[in-house]
Amino acid sequence: MEDWVSIGYLLSAILFISGLKKLGHPRTAPFGNQLGAMGMLVAVITTVLDMQLEGGAQWILIGAGLVIGSLIGYWLAVRVEMTGMPELVAMFNGFGGAASALVALSEIWKYLENAETIPVGLELTVTMVAAGLSALVGWMTLTGSMLAMYKLKGGISVFGKWIKTPTWGPSWLNPVKIILMLAVGVLIYLSIGDPTNTDYMWGIIGISCALGIILVLPIGGADMPVVVSLLNSLSGIAAAFTGFIIGNSVLIIAGSLVGASGLILTFIMCKAMNRTLLDVLFKSFGGNGEKASLTRTKVGSDADEVAMMIDGAQKVIIVPGYGMAVSQCQHQVKEFADLITEKFGTEVKYAIHPVAGRMPGHMNVLLAEASVPYEQLIEMDEINSEFPDCDVAVVIGANDTTNPAARSGEGPLAGMPIIDADMARTVVIIKRSLSVGYAGVDNDLFYMDKTMMLFGDGKAMMSQLNTAIKEI
Repeated sequence: MEDWVSIGYLLSAILFISGLKKLGHPRTAPFGNQLGAMGMLVAVITTVLDMQLEGGAQWILIGAGLVIGSLIGYWLAVRVEMTGMPELVAMFNGFGGAASALVALSEIWKYLENAETIPVGLELTVTMVAAGLSALVGWMTLTGSMLAMYKLKGGISVFGKWIKTPTWGPSWLNPVKIILMLAVGVLIYLSIGDPTNTDYMWGIIGISCALGIILVLPIGGADMPVVVSLLNSLSGIAAAFTGFIIGNSVLIIAGSLVGASGLILTFIMCKAMNRTLLDVLFKSFGGNGEKASLTRTKVGSDADEVAMMIDGAQKVIIVPGYGMAVSQCQHQVKEFADLITEKFGTEVKYAIHPVAGRMPGHMNVLLAEASVPYEQLIEMDEINSEFPDCDVAVVIGANDTTNPAARSGEGPLAGMPIIDADMARTVVIIKRSLSVGYAGVDNDLFYMDKTMMLFGDGKAMMSQLNTAIKEI
C-alpha cells in the first residue's frame, strides 16, 4: 500500500508543478489554478487514506474541517470584491503559515506525551531544528500577514471608529530584529538538548509573532507588492519545514514550490521598484506621511474635450493603476476600448506595470475579469518602446508608476522603472486630484502641456467619456 501512497503523492506533485507552469500566462492561469486545486485534492485524499490504513482516521474531525473550510472559502470567494483581493491574499498567506506551524507544534507535542518516542542523535537535531524554523516562519508569517492586510485596507475599525494602521520604523528597530532572530536560534539550540522543555517552544512562538509585526510595521504602502509576494514565499517555506517533521513528501514539494516561486516573484517586484529586499525589510518607504507639498495647479478638462481629441487617434495605450481598482471601473475601461475600436478603428493596448496595484498581477486580474483580450495586456518592458508612436495614453489612477521623477536619480523613486506614458503625443489622466502617490513625490506628468486631466472618480469619468464618444 505504501507504493500506492507514493504514487498518489507523485501525481499530486505533478499537478502542482503543471499548475504552477500554467500560472505563468494570464490565458492559461485559470486552468493552472484548477490543476493546483486538483493536486491538493489528490494530496488530501491520499493522506486521509494513508491515515486510515495506519490506524484509523478521525472521520468526524476531518469531515467537520472540510465542511467548515469549504463554507468559509465559498463565503470569501463570493463576498470579497476584486479590490479586496490583495488583503485576502495577505490573509491567506498568514493562515497558511499558521497552519504549518500548528502541524509542526502538534508533532512535537507528541514527544511530551510519550518520552519514548523522542528521536535521538541526528534525527532529533533535524526534527527540532525543522520544528523551530517552522514555528519561526509560520508565526512570523501569520502576524506579519495580518498587519499587511490591515495596511492594505488602510486601517482597522474598532467599535465603529476607524484607526489608521501606522508606518513606524525608527533606526534602532533594525538591531532589535537581528537580536530577536538570534534569540530564536539560541532557543532552537537549547530545545535540542532538552526537547521536553515547552518553555523553549513557547518562547520561539512569542518571539516569532513579535518579529512578524516589527518586520512589516515600518513598510509603507508602496512596498506592499513586495511584502505580499515575500509573505507568500514564507508560507511555503513553513510548509516545507513541516513536511520534514512529519515525513510528508508532498508537503515538502508543495512548500518548496511555493517558497521558491514566491521568492523569485519577490525579487522581480524588487527589480521593478529598483529596490533591494534588504531595503524593503529594513528601510521605510512610502506611506510614511512625508508627502511633497503641492505648489502647482492644473486646469481640468471635460469628457467632451477628451472624446473629440481621441476621435481619429490611430493608437491608444491604456495605463491602469490602483485608482482603477478602487473605483472598480475595469468594465467601463473595456467598454471604452471597444467603443473607440469599433467607431474609430483605433488600435488599443494596455500597459501593465509589475507593481501597479497592491499585489503582483493585480491589474491583470481586474482586466481579465472584464474580459479584456489577453493579447492586449502588454508588460512594461515590452510596451515602453511603443509610446513615442502612441497618439493618446490614457492613465487611470496610476501615479508613482508613471512619474518621470524616477528618471532623475533623486528622491524615493530614483531608478524605479516606470511606464513611459509621458512619451505619448497626448496624455489623458483620470484621477480624483493632483495628490501625490505612496512615494510622496509630485508627478510632473500632470502639469505637461500635452496632458489633459479628468478630475473625478474613475468609474464616473470613464462613463462620461464613453457617453461623449457615443455622441460623436
